[in-house]
Amino acid sequence: MPFEFENTELKEVILVKPRVFGDSRGFFLETYKKNDFFEAGIKDDFIQDNHSKSSFGVLRGLHYQKAPNMQAKIVRCTKGKILDVAVDIRKNSPTFLKWVKRELSEENHYQLYIPEGFAHGFVALSDIVEVNYKVSGKYSPKDEGGILWCDKDINIDWGIDFEPLLSEKDKVQKTAKELKDEDLL
Repeated sequence: MPFEFENTELKEVILVKPRVFGDSRGFFLETYKKNDFFEAGIKDDFIQDNHSKSSFGVLRGLHYQKAPNMQAKIVRCTKGKILDVAVDIRKNSPTFLKWVKRELSEENHYQLYIPEGFAHGFVALSDIVEVNYKVSGKYSPKDEGGILWCDKDINIDWGIDFEPLLSEKDKVQKTAKELKDEDLL
């Protein structure tokens, strides 16, 4: 099998380790194979691929989509290195507001599967970062949600000792406590 699927502390979030075939010419790997992902429990229908570029210190998140346009994601870093974070925002979940993080990089080729019901964010840890991710639902501005990246009740350890660069939108996101009940999933 060209993939190893590793459960994280939040059982629904899965680290995907593709098998890399390398030699003096470079490398080859498969990044997605529907049958293998399906057998590993990742059964979402991914409908769109996205690509972002960031410079060192950029933090994007924590973002999510509400029903009816919720999104599962498969995130990978194709240039540079990121710390990728998923937060459980399902109100009735035993792991509500718990988080998991993994380093994704062009060297390790790891991918993080983040199911519907989780907020997502990452911080760029190298000069230039390019992130590619599959999503299972369409982007809908009216269904867009977000949580402040530094929410003290969630207390994510971003592993950084600098003030991150944020979008204007991410600077003013609310904490989970400030969000209305219908804003969480």
